[in-house]
Amino acid sequence: MEYAPEEYTRHYIVQALFKLMSEYRYDKITITDIAEKAGVGRATFYRYFKSKEDVINFYFEHNKKQFVFQQHFLPRCKEDYIEIVTDVLTLFKKNKEPFRLLRGARLEYFYLDYLNKNFISKFQNQYPNKNQYAPYLYAGMLFNISMAWLDNDCDQDISALADMIVNSIYFE
Repeated sequence: MEYAPEEYTRHYIVQALFKLMSEYRYDKITITDIAEKAGVGRATFYRYFKSKEDVINFYFEHNKKQFVFQQHFLPRCKEDYIEIVTDVLTLFKKNKEPFRLLRGARLEYFYLDYLNKNFISKFQNQYPNKNQYAPYLYAGMLFNISMAWLDNDCDQDISALADMIVNSIYFE
């Protein structure tokens, strides 16, 4: 992934946190540990982030353009939905290691919070008269299926999984 020059420091900090999470328990990792691993000082860490949790939230927000929330078209048919879900699952599998680390640290709720927030925003903008609970339905389903799929090392075929997801929610 390409980064603008001003984003490199944030990127190094995010990578440092995930690298440390692969070696140590999350609750034992300090800001000093992250700063040292990233090759920056504590003051630099705090210039960009308030906490370790902010680093994780930044990871999701920074990678937002890769996820479904940045699709620039409204799905009009079942095949459009399958394409979107396939794209999301492909990116999830490509980035499964950070998700595995979050799950191992019992921090997967960051992903669920991210999904909830973005599905709510998308629904409010694109489907203002839709059931207020619909975004939670989609976010919860995607979260739970993603976590179960991750627990199985993302071994199920993406196309088959996308078809199953879409067929469970799409009614013609």
